[in-house]
Amino acid sequence: MIQRLTLTARLTLLYTLVSATVLLGLGILVAWSAHQHFIELDQDYLQDKVQLVQKIMNETPGGVALAAKLDDLLDSHHGLFVAIHQNEALVYEPRGITFPVVLSLPGNAMKPLEWTDGDRHLRGMSVEMVVPSRSGEGVAETNRVRVMLALDTLHHTHFMQVLRQQLAIYVLVATFVSGLLGWWAARSGLAPLRVMKERALKVTAQKLDQRMPVEAVPVELADLANSLNAMLERLQADFIKLTDFSSDLAHELRTPISNMLTQTQVSLSQHRDAATYRDILASNAEEFQRLGRMVSDMLFLAKTDHGIELPHRENVALEVEVASLLDYYDAVAEEKNVRLRLEGAGKVMGDRLMIRRAISNLLSNAIRHSEPGAEVEILLEQQAGTTSLCVANSGDVIPAADVPRLFDRFYRVDKARSHPSSDGAGLGLAITKAIMVAHGGGILVTSVPGRTRFCLRFHDLTDCTPVPQQHSSHA
Repeated sequence: MIQRLTLTARLTLLYTLVSATVLLGLGILVAWSAHQHFIELDQDYLQDKVQLVQKIMNETPGGVALAAKLDDLLDSHHGLFVAIHQNEALVYEPRGITFPVVLSLPGNAMKPLEWTDGDRHLRGMSVEMVVPSRSGEGVAETNRVRVMLALDTLHHTHFMQVLRQQLAIYVLVATFVSGLLGWWAARSGLAPLRVMKERALKVTAQKLDQRMPVEAVPVELADLANSLNAMLERLQADFIKLTDFSSDLAHELRTPISNMLTQTQVSLSQHRDAATYRDILASNAEEFQRLGRMVSDMLFLAKTDHGIELPHRENVALEVEVASLLDYYDAVAEEKNVRLRLEGAGKVMGDRLMIRRAISNLLSNAIRHSEPGAEVEILLEQQAGTTSLCVANSGDVIPAADVPRLFDRFYRVDKARSHPSSDGAGLGLAITKAIMVAHGGGILVTSVPGRTRFCLRFHDLTDCTPVPQQHSSHA
């Protein structure tokens, strides 16, 4: 049940229980201390009366004279009772009470005892003493007598009852007041949480710029506020990327669909010969192929968002794969008058087809953006625990502000520039990055005037756990 209470109610309840426990313990301590104090006072009082009785017995011979003096003593001390035994014979009887037998037994001297006699609450003690006596011939003698004294503690008992009642009332009232104060303290202390809640309620898809007040909250909540702000910043950045991606995706899909629709409408506007229809269908087939590749790339990237495992893990000789790709791109490079050069060697553990696709994307971009007569260099380096594959080409410098977004889907540095010779849709670098993440590696970019280089880094030849990506730019 307590788990369903609000945090304010929980803190109030716990504070009230703690306060009640402390107050109850304090009340019990006060009552017990008062009771012990009364016991000590009564014991001192009885011991004092023992000395007074002994003095009377020393100064007064037995018989009627002793009884008269003891009666005077009891009359002047209300609530005091005395009984005297001599040689197991009762020489002075108590008035109005009966002493328990245990007080008359040997070994109980000076030990206080409490008992009830009717409506009286008594506390008493017994003591053995030696008193002088005179025989008929005037010879001094000594007798051993047992004196038992009792004190009526009714006034003490009444005081303790009143004290316990007052303490109980005080504990109840103080507990209630503590509960109210605890509720006020908890509500005041949790006010920053309500402020954070109000800020969080204002966060929508259109208002992701809301942030938690870090400076206005206690130190204990500052870490929570910072974490929430970091989460909101990530959400805002991801939402902006998602918005841009949706816009770019719509643009990329609209172009081929618009082309096919225009061609189809034009061909249907009037009768054409068979050759014209074949040309139109061939053009539409190319657009369909482009759309198919785009959908396949999007499906691949969607899988990488949730983490993928390498289909086939094997030792891959990078120089062999690069050499095969150079043979494939040789005709394209020759058409643009671009030279291709491979240097170095290296082996990694991974999926051959995925690694080949990543290298192919870099080579395709390097050839496309190289100037005529330039050279595309592929450099392989292998060190302890790290293998690098770098593709460098000469061309326009990539602005430093664009470097972090190079691997976003559909992102192009120059959105107004198109490459008719390419079927790319701006997904090549995003796919390359996803492949490197799947292989536990990273990709680095450096771009200076006249030279741009993309490097694939395989950090561990045997571990393919994804690692965070890093981008670097040197202008």
